[in-house]
Amino acid sequence: MQKEVFDPSFLEPNDSTTVWETLVNVVRQLRQLCPWDRKQTHASLRHLLIEEAYETVEALDHQDMPELSCELGDLLLQIILHSIIAEEEGHFDLADVITHVTDKMVYRHPHVFEDLQVSGVDEVLENWETLKAKEKDRTSVLSGVPIHLPALLCAYRMQQKAANVGFDFPDQSSTWEKVEEEIQEFKSAATDKERENEFGDVLFALVNYARKNNINPEDALRESNHRFRSRLGYVESKVNNIEHADHQELDSLWEESKSQ
Repeated sequence: MQKEVFDPSFLEPNDSTTVWETLVNVVRQLRQLCPWDRKQTHASLRHLLIEEAYETVEALDHQDMPELSCELGDLLLQIILHSIIAEEEGHFDLADVITHVTDKMVYRHPHVFEDLQVSGVDEVLENWETLKAKEKDRTSVLSGVPIHLPALLCAYRMQQKAANVGFDFPDQSSTWEKVEEEIQEFKSAATDKERENEFGDVLFALVNYARKNNINPEDALRESNHRFRSRLGYVESKVNNIEHADHQELDSLWEESKSQ
C-alpha cells in the first residue's frame, strides 16, 4: 500500500478559521447577554446534545445535505457551549478540546504522520484499538464502549472490540449455529425472567451474525422502523378508521404499501 505524504498546508489559517472565530464570539456574547444562554449548565444542555446528535443522524439517513449542514451546525453549537461553560468554571477551554482531539488523531494515525506501514483498513483499525488502550490505560477491551449507547449498537460495538483481540467465532456458519442455539433456549424457557434473558441472548447472537455479514444492526433496524412507519402511514391513509377496518383489507393494503 503506497504511503501518502502529509501536507502541512492543511494546518494554515483559511476562511473556515474566520467563520469559526465568528461563531465562538457569538456564543460568548450569548453567554454574557442572553438570559436563557447565561443560565445554561452542562446538565441542562445534556438532553439538547443528545437530541441534536439524533437529528444529525436523521438527516444522514434521509441523505438530506442541506438539512445535514444545519444539523451539524446545531451539534457544533452544543460542543462550543459546553466548552465555554467549562472555561468559565476553570476546567478547560476550547483550545484544550481542539488540542486534545488533534493530538489524538496524530497519535492514532502513525501510518499518516509517522513511518508506520499498514497493509489496509483492518490493520489501521487494529493499530487504533491498540493505541487507544495504551493511551487511556484501560484494563478491559470493552472499557471504551459507552454504557448509554442504544442496546443494539452497544452489543455491536462490544462484539467488534472483542473480535479485535481474537475473541470471536471463526466464521459465519458457527455464528448462525449460535443463533439457532439461543432460539431453542428461548423456546425452552420456563419463566418470564428466563424468557427475557434468553430473548436478550437471541438478539445478541443475531447482532453477532449481522456483524459477520458486514451489517450494522442499528442501521438495519432503523431502516426497518422507517419502512414500518411509512407502510403503516400508507395503510392509515386508505381507511377511515384502522381500529375498525377489516383484517383482510389491512393485509391487502399492507402488501400494496410495499410497492409505493
